[in-house]
Parts: sequence; structure tokens; C-alpha cells
Amino acid sequence: MGRLFVLTFCLVFLSGGWLHAEPPGGVPEPPGVPEPPGVPEPSGVPEKDARIEPRHFRTECRMTAYRTKAAWEKRAASLRKQILVSAGLWPMPAKTPLNAQIFGKIEKNDYTIEKVYFESYPGFYVTGNLYRPKGKKGPFPGIVSPHGHWQFGRLENSVTNTIPARAIQFARMGAVLFTYDMVGYNDSFQVPHRFQGDREELWGINVLGLQLWNSIRATDFLASLPDVDPNRLSCTGASGGGTQTFLLTAVDERLKVSAPVNMISGNMQGGDICENAPNLRIDTCNIEVGALVAPRPLMMVSSTGDWTMDTPRIEYPSIRGIFELYGAAEKVGNYHQHAVHNYNRNSREAVYTWFEQWVFGKKPEGTVKEQGWRLEYPSDLLVFYGREKPKEAKTTQQLVDYLIGSAREKIESLKPRNKKGLENFKKAMGPALRYSLMAEVPDASNVAVETKSSSSNRQELVLSYKGSRVEAVFWKGKGKAAVLVAHPEGASALEKGKSGTPGKLVSGLVKAGFSVLAVKPFPTPTDRKWSDNEEIRQKDYFTTYNRTDAANRVQDILTGLGYLKGR
Repeated sequence: MGRLFVLTFCLVFLSGGWLHAEPPGGVPEPPGVPEPPGVPEPSGVPEKDARIEPRHFRTECRMTAYRTKAAWEKRAASLRKQILVSAGLWPMPAKTPLNAQIFGKIEKNDYTIEKVYFESYPGFYVTGNLYRPKGKKGPFPGIVSPHGHWQFGRLENSVTNTIPARAIQFARMGAVLFTYDMVGYNDSFQVPHRFQGDREELWGINVLGLQLWNSIRATDFLASLPDVDPNRLSCTGASGGGTQTFLLTAVDERLKVSAPVNMISGNMQGGDICENAPNLRIDTCNIEVGALVAPRPLMMVSSTGDWTMDTPRIEYPSIRGIFELYGAAEKVGNYHQHAVHNYNRNSREAVYTWFEQWVFGKKPEGTVKEQGWRLEYPSDLLVFYGREKPKEAKTTQQLVDYLIGSAREKIESLKPRNKKGLENFKKAMGPALRYSLMAEVPDASNVAVETKSSSSNRQELVLSYKGSRVEAVFWKGKGKAAVLVAHPEGASALEKGKSGTPGKLVSGLVKAGFSVLAVKPFPTPTDRKWSDNEEIRQKDYFTTYNRTDAANRVQDILTGLGYLKGR
């Protein structure tokens, strides 16, 4: 149609395992026939609005198949913005000086360990240990290694996960590895791991975002070291550290190789606060986010005893389909074993072997075995053991005030004062609004339409986009311009009684030559289905997986506009 106008009328609501990819050593593939990657979006108008039953972190999901590299890269660019906005990192914060402190060196025969702290934000500290090769000539590859939700964090030493062991092994192989604390673990003393609040959420401040920013700055720290090659940076971690691994690799192109362990799953997306942030997984899930690594080498480690049990059959083939679009199927692998949730020795050796090829550029002769090692006393690894904490360290509230103040300054600096300023404002704040609402004007071809009744100049319709049901009535005018009217009661509030005769507003618009589409945006459901599972009830992270009611209403208006564009 020609011009489109939106009239929002009374819009009061808008506010020993298997290894895939022909690994060195020739480990056989698991039995079973892989399902084809991706599940297409449902066509047509659904019988029930899919938004009534909320998604949560254990809602099963599958990845849509992408037929062309161009289609995937368009989607990938959108997903990266979605992650950054969700994490409160859009626009990207200024990178202030790290002021890194490296001290307390432990000398071994073929590696060293040092204590490290630096400022990811002024007065907010990242803490950890730096493992370096000894007796080798650099510059060396650099590896950032987040630890995950084990009791002792980066000091964990158990059958299921020994973090110092992998750090020592990589240093012996010739890499500089930095293993650092998640927020609230070990030496990270300023912000509790369970930190959250309504005010903070409105400003995009959340634990996931703090940790992702710490990971980006940890990458900056490694790249700044004189004995590290900034063009050979990689990442590996398990569980919550696996989530950090694929999120970091998704948004930071400097990471060349990635190995998230026991985390990329279509059955469980991450059950901790540091793995969930508003809008992060709306219309997506970890399978698709994990595929953002492509075409950089990716090792997917999975186990029969956790939520990655189906990886060889479902998640791995789906992600491999993306690598195939790049002609790089050999750059994605899956090591699958009979074990519980872990980053155990078998998993570590699978990752060593993968990194041997893709990080160190060597052709492995069989599996790279982990050498013997000695665990240091915690006092020798903890950064602030027997050491005064920095006086400049911000409290939680001071950090929040700093981040909000920085955001306000950024917004003020972006306020448009001329044409160029307006363009800059749109470039920065347009995606922020788009991915905060998770709303878009859909292409008309993606809006499904069900005609419930039709006469010469009136059609009663149901429109659908991404599983929604939007009640609408269309009155045809003589001209090519159209008006969209949004009302919480829909067309019934714009007609006389039950006769379908348009009221004063609609009849006046039609008489003036306009066609009119009245939509009834998403109501707050009274029949919303909540899970009976107590774990999910406590940790459902509603806004991580579902649009708010207000955002759904905005989308329904935009769905109506998409429909009008197709007439």
C-alpha cells in the first residue's frame, strides 16, 4: 500500500567416548542415525497463542536449518546484537585501563604460576592465575578459561573437574592460560554471585553481563602480554564456564578456537543467574548461539549423564550444518562419553587434542595425554590471601552507581543535536530499543493469516507471527493509504454493538478513503500455564525466554503493519 499510518487509540498498556569430525587417532562415531539439523518454524495460524505457555530454561528447543550462508550470517549478526543488549553491553562500554598486577610467581620445571588482578571497570577487579610455559620461546597462544559452578571455583580439584590440571597441561604444551574467578567466587569479593535487582535490570546491569565483560577484559589482558600472540587467542570452560565460553566466542572475534564443555544443549539452557539475562534466549537457544563460533574451530564435549546426552544426534549435527555452509565441516567436532556432568580427564584430553591441531598447528598422533602434576596450596594461588585488597575497590552499590552514571553520560552524549547526531543516535539506540523489546516489523510473507469471516468491505482476521494469535478486523477504503488502530478491546470497541457496523472513528476514516486495520494487542493472559516443577518455578528467568506483555503488544501492532504492507 502507499502510506501507512498508526493511530494508537487508548494504548494505555504500552510501557572414554565418541569423537566426531574424524579426529586424529580415529575414534569411532556413536551408533544411531543423526536427525537433520534444525526444525522449521510452524506455518499457518496456531490454534492457541504460543505465548500463553511460557518457555523456561528446561524447555526443549531445536535450531532452525539455514539453507544459505547469507541467511545464516544475517541471523548471526542479529544474534550477536541480542546477546550484547541483553548483557547491558550495547553500546559497548569504554575500555578503561586494566592496571594489571602480576605477582607471587611459583617456579616449576616447565611452567610457572602467577597471581593476577586487574580492573575490568575502574575499581572492579578480575582475579585469577596466570600459567605460562617455561623453557620455551614465545610469543605463545593465549587461552582464557572460565571455571563454572564447582564448589572451589578456579581451584576445583575433583574427579569430575580439575581446573589447575588443564591450566598446567596447556602451559606445558606451550600456551599462556588465564583462569579467572566468576563473579562472587574465591577472590572476586565485590559483587555476590546471586546479585540482581529491579533497578539494575532496568539499566541492563546483571551478573551475566558483568561476567561477559570480565571475559572480554580477560581477553584484553592476555592480548596485552608481551609473550602472548594476540592473533592466537582461544577459550575453554565447562558448565557455567562453558556458557561463558560460547558467549564470549560469539561476541569477540579475537577468539580463534573454542571448546565449551557439557553445556551446548537443546534440553537445558543454563540454570544459574549468571547464565540468564533478560531477552537473551527469546526466539533462540544455546544451539544457535553456539553456532556463532562458525567457521572458527569448535569442539563440543558432551556426556550421557547430563543435558548434553543427545549432542551426537541433535546438537552436533545442527551446528555442523552451519559449518558446512562455510565449507568447514572439519572444524567442528564432538567428543561424547559415558559420564556425569564434568570436565574430567577424558574431556580435557579431547580438548588438548583439538587444540593441538587448531591452536598449536600440529597434527596429533593419537590423543594428547595429560601429564602428572602437583596441586599447589590454596594460599599460594588465592590472589588476596595475606594481602590487603585494593583500597580503590568499589562496593556493589558504588559499582551500580558508576555503571548507571556511565550509561546516563552515554545517553546524554548521543542526544541528537543535528542531522549527523540523529543518525549516530539511531545507529546506537535503534538496536538497543529493537533488542530490548525484541520486536520487529515482519515481512508480509512471514505473517500467517486466517480469515474468520468476510464481506464486501469487512474482513475478520487472525494474524500470526512467531506463534502468536492477533485478532484483527480490516475495513477496506477507496484509497491506497491505511490506518492501523490498536485498542485493548480490539474491533469490538470500534463498532456499533454486535452488528459489525463501524463506529464514528472507523467510518470517518473509511469515508475519507483510508482502509482501516483494527488489532487487539496481546492481553495479560489469565490462563498462562506455569510449570509444576519446583526447580523451574524458582529459576524460570521469565524474561530470558519470554517477551513481557508490553513487548508482546508492541509486536502485535508491528505484526499488523507487516500484514498491511502485504496488501
